[in-house]
Amino acid sequence: MSSSAKQYDVVVAGGGHNGLVAAAYLARSGLSVLVLERLGHVGGAAVSAQAFAGHEARLSRYSYLVSLMPEQLIADLDLDLSLTSRSTASYTPTLRDGKPGGLLVERPEGPETAASFEALTGGTTEYDAWRSFYSDVSDLARVVAPTLLSPLPTERQVREQVEARVWDELVVNPLGEAIEARFTDDTVRGLVGTDAVIGTFASLHDPSLIQNRCFLYHLVGNQTGEWRVPVGGMGAVTDALAAAASSAGAEIITSAGVSRIDAGDDGAEVTWHDGMSSSTVSARFVLANVAPWVLRILMGEAEEAATKPQGAQIKINFLLNRLPRLKSGVDPSVAFAGTLHLGEDYTQLEAAYADAAAGRVPSALPGEVYCHSLSDPSILGSAPDGAHTLTYFGLHTPASLFEQDPVETKRLAVARALSSLNEHLAEPIESCVATDATGAPCVEAKIPQDVEADLAMPGGHIFHGDLDWPWAPNRARLDTPARQWGVQTDHPSVVVCGSGARRGGAVSGIGGHNAAQAVLALR
Repeated sequence: MSSSAKQYDVVVAGGGHNGLVAAAYLARSGLSVLVLERLGHVGGAAVSAQAFAGHEARLSRYSYLVSLMPEQLIADLDLDLSLTSRSTASYTPTLRDGKPGGLLVERPEGPETAASFEALTGGTTEYDAWRSFYSDVSDLARVVAPTLLSPLPTERQVREQVEARVWDELVVNPLGEAIEARFTDDTVRGLVGTDAVIGTFASLHDPSLIQNRCFLYHLVGNQTGEWRVPVGGMGAVTDALAAAASSAGAEIITSAGVSRIDAGDDGAEVTWHDGMSSSTVSARFVLANVAPWVLRILMGEAEEAATKPQGAQIKINFLLNRLPRLKSGVDPSVAFAGTLHLGEDYTQLEAAYADAAAGRVPSALPGEVYCHSLSDPSILGSAPDGAHTLTYFGLHTPASLFEQDPVETKRLAVARALSSLNEHLAEPIESCVATDATGAPCVEAKIPQDVEADLAMPGGHIFHGDLDWPWAPNRARLDTPARQWGVQTDHPSVVVCGSGARRGGAVSGIGGHNAAQAVLALR
């Protein structure tokens, strides 16, 4: 390595939440740490922003909930962060034989949940199946969750602690088989299956089992799988992590886009630019908080379009003057307090996947709606009484759908998303939308191409690529700390610390924690 370049123990390429977690752990251990962030602010997808001119409301523009972040990590870093539970787990409006209804799942589940299942399905069998299935899921979560901040267990070590039937249903066979065997109601089946395809483009019967892995990650966090709302918005997560890293001594430079990483046997050099000039620093270790596909390019490999990840979601942010009324008559403050499921019956999910796989925007677009301001009104600022934020997250809209005509296809996808919501409303959502300082509706849509342009996530893939099992194959080589922690690359001085780590994905900090531990094991 060059002797003229400024030297650090660790350089973190990318100031997203995982990079900040890694920087905080390493700086607290006495290492010199430099964080380089391409944007003018840190946080990556975990940010809050005033999205609409003339309104103080700060929306969680990209990532929006916290599930996998372990309580241990929050305690380790003394984070000034408050996560609050949503009073409703989910509400799924239905329209059967022209009659509006809905399925309510409370948090915690109680008599109203049981009554809602019975009203929808005509008996108690489906709710009994629901409770039995999620009891089995919890058994697996109790085994997996405690391992996420430890060196990788092997598949055998995890499997030995789980009932064989449960392992086969959730890990060995396509998840759709278990859903069809366990449940009979189309809405209930879809409600179970939706956690398998949030941010993952797959059929519930995909032989690759990427849907099973997505399902597992959505349901193991802190052994409960509960997705919580950060008070102050997602930006509060970033603010707490940046404060922890800075107070520990980490140096953070924004508007510093990493353009090259040159790795050697005894360290690496990192070149970055600020828009006017380039600088180079050297480090014993580089932590890559970028997608593995991007990392390969930074290390001099050719850009391979065939291996580029492809995101599969559309996200729409709204600011409302009031919550809309639902045809079912349920209180909007209950229906919107958790996850509102739209077009996510089991048959609808599979039909939407088939449409998108054939190159068509799904005719009935499945998606989910969240109202964060019901759980955390602080994000509204000085908005008038009754105002609320709303986020729609649409499924099965892969980046490939938008390649030929992104403007028109995006317009069509937004229209179908609104239609899927309006089908269950007593008043169109458009009548509830606030206007900005220019008189335009407060509606902001992001397709995968927008996510890539804004955040440099290749293909707009929110997980940086397909999720992997959170354990090592039985015959995996675990002969280095990087391999033991699931953060290795082909270069010993470079490790992955973001969502592309083996246990990355979502807003968890796990990738950053595990990369830091691998480095600390080698210092």
